[in-house]
Amino acid sequence: MEDDVMVVTMDSIPGYRVKKVVGLVSGLTARTRGMGGKLVAGIEAMFGGEVTAFTSEIEKSRKESLSRLKENAKKVGANAVLKTDFETSEVFRATLLFSSTGTAVIVEKE
Repeated sequence: MEDDVMVVTMDSIPGYRVKKVVGLVSGLTARTRGMGGKLVAGIEAMFGGEVTAFTSEIEKSRKESLSRLKENAKKVGANAVLKTDFETSEVFRATLLFSSTGTAVIVEKE
């Protein structure tokens, strides 16, 4: 359903003009690291390099928050989101909060 919502980090989309600014939209997700993930991450940390258990969870969180951003843009009648920003933070000891925020707009081809 949200596949027709364009999401960009720029303030415009080449070949399109903004017809109407709808407003701020966001998509949030919070994920906890299960005991297995913590164990694997601990083992990987001992050897150095990428902690793939965390990378996988971060990627899932990014995709989920982006999907929610698109859903929320669609709910307010937008077909694009401009100036999208992605942020992460850790809350409540081992809970990853991932947010996607941007300006919902209605665009049309030039």
